This record gives sequence, C-alpha cells and structure tokens, in this order.
Amino acid sequence: MIFGAHVIVYSNDAAADRTFFQEVLGFSSVDAGHGWLIFALPPAELAVHPADEDVRNELYFMCTDLKAQIAALQAKGVSCSDVEEARWGSVTRIRLPGGGEIGLYQPNHPSPLVPPPH
Repeated sequence: MIFGAHVIVYSNDAAADRTFFQEVLGFSSVDAGHGWLIFALPPAELAVHPADEDVRNELYFMCTDLKAQIAALQAKGVSCSDVEEARWGSVTRIRLPGGGEIGLYQPNHPSPLVPPPH
C-alpha cells in the first residue's frame, strides 16, 4: 500500500534551504539522523506532463490566496517573481537560498484536494 510521497529538492546550499523550509514556510520536520531533516508537506496532488526533450521535475505549493501569501512571504524577506496568469492559475516563483526555485500558485483548475477554509 502506498501511503505517501517523498520529494527531494537538490540544493547548492542544503542547510540554507532547510532553514527556509523550516523557518520561513513553517514546515515541521524530524531529524532522520546527523541533522538530516525530513519535512512534513501539505497534502499533494501529482500531474504528469508530456516532455519532448528536457525531462525535469518541478515543485509547486498551492494556496487559496496568492496575494496574501506573497505579502506574508515578503514580510519575512522573501522575494517572489511577478505573478503570471496561467491557464491553470495564478503563479509566482520563489528563489531558494541554495539556488533552486519553487513555485507557489493559486489554482483555478479542479483539484482532488479540499482547500482549508479561509
């Protein structure tokens, strides 16, 4: 029985990115040994997109109010890209301290997840 998913984010500065996920995004974690943190994530959904050449993986977090979430992140010193309106929702990108990038979006597509009440 599959009971969850394990996401790996590669980083040029893993310690800084771990701090970001813990202190800025507020994700709880456990120490798997030797300071190796494993974070609890919000419920997730998975989409599989076709690729012609560049096969890559992306990580997006979903929210119910993108403008409010961007404001909360900016209050913590986090820069977000300009909001882009995509067919599937409003999206911004966040550069991680270790050089990677994650997405944050407010979906307008059907989702198997039930968002929390406002």
